[in-house]
Amino acid sequence: MKYQVSICTVLLVALSAASAQVASHAPTAVANTTARQAPAGQVSANQPNDKPVARVNGVVLTDRDLLREMYAIFPYAQQHNGFPKAQEAAIRQGALEMIIFEELVYQEAVRRKLTIAPEKLNRAETEFRKQFKSPDEYQQYMQAEMHGSAQKLRQQIKRSLLIEQLLKIDVENKATVSPAEVKAYYDKNPAKYLQGESFSFQSISVMPPLKPTAGQAKEAQKRAEDALRQAKATKSYQEFGLLAEKISEDDFRVNLGDHKVVGRDKLPPQVVKAFLAMQPGQVSGLIQIDSAYTIVRLNAHNPAKKQSLEEVRNDLKTELQKSKYEKLRSGLAKQLRAKAKIEVG
Repeated sequence: MKYQVSICTVLLVALSAASAQVASHAPTAVANTTARQAPAGQVSANQPNDKPVARVNGVVLTDRDLLREMYAIFPYAQQHNGFPKAQEAAIRQGALEMIIFEELVYQEAVRRKLTIAPEKLNRAETEFRKQFKSPDEYQQYMQAEMHGSAQKLRQQIKRSLLIEQLLKIDVENKATVSPAEVKAYYDKNPAKYLQGESFSFQSISVMPPLKPTAGQAKEAQKRAEDALRQAKATKSYQEFGLLAEKISEDDFRVNLGDHKVVGRDKLPPQVVKAFLAMQPGQVSGLIQIDSAYTIVRLNAHNPAKKQSLEEVRNDLKTELQKSKYEKLRSGLAKQLRAKAKIEVG
């Protein structure tokens, strides 16, 4: 589990609407923890001037550091010249918490005298440079962010690697989950793995107005009977689906009439009754629900069952590891904060 991803995951608690972007746009390169900035030439509604936003044990964090993190959380701001007003405060707060946490972790790594092998640092620097589209873009970044100092860049990359190393020692390595732990959780939470009875099916519907006139009702019934005749003549999923796309009046017509898997408790009793008398591949008769008519093709009847441990093992292991990781990370943050002097503003 990479450091950058785990840090962004922390923000899911602090952010609501922005959380989807956090997960899907988090940079993956190790050195990118030092390179969170708007691309050269793009304008932001927020222009940094290196104003202090926090002090961590005397180390100053600036609005430039903060803005980098805000762009990492919500990179779409680069396309829209700023952050959505409704989300900006939450994004800013999440970014502030992140840069404070990073600084605390870095200071702890230095206190423990952790080191980075020169060859690893060289590889990280090479990978960092590869993310730029051209030498000119790289030089623009160096001037804007590092004041042209290659030594400063190398120190920032080293800082990032030290943060990753400490998190690996204190969090990632301790977040492993054994097969016994997976089985124990599965055994203690049987209800979580119960799957109710469900049906996979397609539909063709005729939908007159909610309160049809006698003439409208008669015309709808005629169309429904004609649709049933055509549906009964279909021989496959594809044929029924193409017919649904052509004549059905419900929203599922755009997807071959396919409802995928639907729980029994979410279906009208008339439809459930029809399904219980059918075999997969069969087409029902007309089913009337209020003033509408529907025809269904049963693709699968899935009885209620408990998922086996083998079915859920991989997803459950991932879930438990993520939970354990976040608890350890949260504990580390609390521990580091307890002995630190943090001033905001």
